[in-house]
Amino acid sequence: MAKKQTKKAEVEQPQVEETVVVEAPKVEVAPPLKKKEETKKSWEIKDRLYYLKGNKKPLSRMIRSANIYFFDKEKGYERELKYCENQKTTFVDEMKGDQRLSHIVFRNGNLFVPKEKTVLQKFLSLYHPDRGTMYYEDKPVENASRDIDILELEIEALMAAKQLDIDTAEAVMRVEIGSRVTEMSSKELKRDLLLYAKRNPGLFLELVNDENVMLRNIGIRATEMGLLKLSSDQRTFKWGSNDRKLMTVPFDEHPYSALAAWFKTDEGMEVYSNIEKRLN
Repeated sequence: MAKKQTKKAEVEQPQVEETVVVEAPKVEVAPPLKKKEETKKSWEIKDRLYYLKGNKKPLSRMIRSANIYFFDKEKGYERELKYCENQKTTFVDEMKGDQRLSHIVFRNGNLFVPKEKTVLQKFLSLYHPDRGTMYYEDKPVENASRDIDILELEIEALMAAKQLDIDTAEAVMRVEIGSRVTEMSSKELKRDLLLYAKRNPGLFLELVNDENVMLRNIGIRATEMGLLKLSSDQRTFKWGSNDRKLMTVPFDEHPYSALAAWFKTDEGMEVYSNIEKRLN
């Protein structure tokens, strides 16, 4: 009887399932690149050419290669620089062993540095305080990109000049040559306008898009024709027919610039409309 109870008890015991825990594999994350490593990877190894600034090209010109300090933003203090051909760095605090100072000499206004001399290239391109003032690095790609921008701006300015009506052309050229524009023929005006657009494309496009230029021109033309009068002290504008005062020029402002701004007011718009009809 005892044996039967034991067997029954063994049967009634619940079976416990074992849970197998599988650990996720650890993924090793590469440490982020340090600034120095990024600089190394971004530095392009190539031959570089440097030119002295200005038109002078002396047979030889030596620039400083020692007693130079560079503020290191990462470290937060100034570091001494020195160019030594027997060192792998230009930072004095990183140099090891003897420091044999080397000269840096421009011949006939330029200095060619082969790609093998990376230390000298970085010294000239990144750290030297005279870069951009005494000399500059020749960068053909950047120069080509800048030249393209200038040429495209010239084309845009010339196209705009070609399409300008005679009144706008006169207003723009009046800024450049003053009242002499009234004595020019339409052909002369068109020629000088195109030359001005080619010579100063950026300024030309600014003037074309500046509505105040047109308003100033109307004011100048009205004064030249006697429709308006500007007092001898250039402080007051009056009607030419009855000397009725129209406006007072604010202190330290150009009279015609102030007049152009006044034309935009409620009172000024009526006067401008009247003048425009008389000029046409």
